[in-house]
Amino acid sequence: MDGIILINKPKGCTSHDVVNKIKHVFNEKVGHTGTLDPNATGLLPILIGKGTKLSYYLINHDKEYEVVLKLGEKTDTADSEGQVIEKREVKDTMLDENNVIDSLKHFIGKQEQVPPMYSAIKIKGKKLYEYARKNIKVEVEPRQIEIYSIELSDINKTEQTISFKVKCSKGTYIRSLCEDIAEKLGTVGYMKELNRTQVGIFNITDSISLDELEDNKNNNDFLQKHLITIEKLFIKLYKENEIQLNDKKLQLFLNGVKFSLNNPEGLYRIYDENNKFIGIGCIESGRLSRKIV
Repeated sequence: MDGIILINKPKGCTSHDVVNKIKHVFNEKVGHTGTLDPNATGLLPILIGKGTKLSYYLINHDKEYEVVLKLGEKTDTADSEGQVIEKREVKDTMLDENNVIDSLKHFIGKQEQVPPMYSAIKIKGKKLYEYARKNIKVEVEPRQIEIYSIELSDINKTEQTISFKVKCSKGTYIRSLCEDIAEKLGTVGYMKELNRTQVGIFNITDSISLDELEDNKNNNDFLQKHLITIEKLFIKLYKENEIQLNDKKLQLFLNGVKFSLNNPEGLYRIYDENNKFIGIGCIESGRLSRKIV
């Protein structure tokens, strides 16, 4: 089985746990397009078989999340899993709807963001969370991110929480965003809940649970319905880009030999003379090369 299956990851398991479980179910090579925190839920695109070769084409996708921000407390991990290291008052005026909306709007656009210490970013060969666990302070350089939109969903004054939806660029840390929003409101806070609803062209409405996948591992109709094949993916990404090769050129393509074509530069779906899908090729400087077969 080659392609992508969209999994709705449950809370409490890592992305690596999901990969291992699916690898056990199908006995295939399995990967993913980007980790999701263990305490987060939501969309996790899983690459299976030859689909693992697609990771290169899917790493820069934008994301959408549903977030619950808890105000008044700061944790060492910036989420609900950590220890509370600071408490601060949350005034009623801070939770005024107009004030919250204005504060959220402040973060729309391109900006620099400092990643949280409890993250997998490597500095001098070690992940940041390894330093954090040993209470070693290291200099973390800010990164360029972009927040496309933030929409307020709910304000719970009793629980002192703010719920919002955010669309953002790859590399955005929602835990850091939550801390920054809390600071903008005049207090401290941490990410209480996180649910990823979109990764690039993939939406959570098309996802299935791990239990559903395991229950239907021998149900071919179910698997084909939920499998995004390599061909289907590139039809979505580059609908018009397809090339039909005659037998001679197809053999060159399959053998990894580059040859001249007059098509514009870009990625193409490759078909044989019988319109059978063969794989993915790329045209650069007027020459077609093999990428995925």
